[in-house]
Amino acid sequence: MQVVGILGGMGPAAGADFVRLFVQSCIEHMQASGVTVSDQRFPEHWLAQVPIPDRTQALEDDASGAQQPLEPMLQALGRLAGLGARCVAMPCNTAHAWHSRLQARFPQLDVLHIANEMAQQLALQRIPAAALMATDGTYRSGVYEQALQRAGVQCHLPTAAERARIMQGIYDGVKAGNMPLAQLCFGEVAQAMAERHGGAPLILGCTEIPLALDGAAQMVGLRSFNPAQVLAKTLAQRAYAAA
Repeated sequence: MQVVGILGGMGPAAGADFVRLFVQSCIEHMQASGVTVSDQRFPEHWLAQVPIPDRTQALEDDASGAQQPLEPMLQALGRLAGLGARCVAMPCNTAHAWHSRLQARFPQLDVLHIANEMAQQLALQRIPAAALMATDGTYRSGVYEQALQRAGVQCHLPTAAERARIMQGIYDGVKAGNMPLAQLCFGEVAQAMAERHGGAPLILGCTEIPLALDGAAQMVGLRSFNPAQVLAKTLAQRAYAAA
């Protein structure tokens, strides 16, 4: 099996949850392959939980320096490469604004692109449009809009007030440990966007959002996709590709 890596720490709870998603994806892969699930049949995988400067702030505030998160991400990728990883996933959606530079520095690694994986999944299911919930940095970078456009999927964006509510849920909610606030903020925006766009599925394009919305009453009747889950499945497929 192929050694794989996970570049986390953006934030740590999201990185830890991604490991859960990856392990579950490995179990599903083994079951689909008719293989008995056992500890010894999980691929070698490494999680790098590295303190990395805020990605949205770096993209929005020139004073913070747009390159600020890049160096620690490069250092973490180097460590994962040194541990034998051949494919790496970054659960943080906003961090993909630096994807091309990370991939260029480590051409020996297959650095998966979360927006591309999500867009391909929507295209396979013939979904014509989706509503994106994400950070201001992700909207600014345009990584999802570009990926969805290439896949022929229309991307609906939130209003300015809804974006502010999402950011409140991320920073004052999940990152501050206030899950009830996060659930309230995200739930309001999810319901508003789904109603406005005719029930179009929601892309939960920040790893903190599913942490608060999974199983929430506000999501009853709403269709949503967790890009981290899609990414985890792809990483598992890459890990078993050599088997």
